[in-house]
Amino acid sequence: MQLSDSREIRADSATVWSAILDRDVLKACVPGCQEMSGSAEDGFEATVVQKVGPVKATFKGAVALQDMVAPESVKIVGEGKGGPAGFAKGGATVRLEPIEIEGQPGTRLHYDVEANVGGKLAQLGSRIIDGFAKKMADQFFARFQETVEGPAPEGDGADAGAEAGADTGAKKKGWLKKLVS
Repeated sequence: MQLSDSREIRADSATVWSAILDRDVLKACVPGCQEMSGSAEDGFEATVVQKVGPVKATFKGAVALQDMVAPESVKIVGEGKGGPAGFAKGGATVRLEPIEIEGQPGTRLHYDVEANVGGKLAQLGSRIIDGFAKKMADQFFARFQETVEGPAPEGDGADAGAEAGADTGAKKKGWLKKLVS
């Protein structure tokens, strides 16, 4: 299965790059991630619980960041074993492009994802697997965008931002403040 897409993130490329390399950010963004350890330099180990069609499995695997060109591109490669359910492996090539969003610095994050499965999972058929892989990629990058940008204010228009007051700013970059505190 192959998938390509992009997202516009309301943060500069350096901020987005830092988030890509942060273990806690990645753990929060991977759907079903129970635990994650390691570092960007040495690679990460993760435990992820997922249900694909009728098959529910706990995958234990490793993720490595390769071909890093800071703050422009990185290849994320992973492989997980789910016991009798089978295995999943794949990767994503991520490219960051500085852009301007409503007069503010932003980043267009391009991603090309490739995924393969084997074992019982492969017996489910390509339509189910492809749909699941697309859903996982979409969820990961949507969560990543929200984590970097902070949650959008609730309500409609400027009133929501005014009601939230200074609290909105604190949420917007919460993960970054935790790193430097």
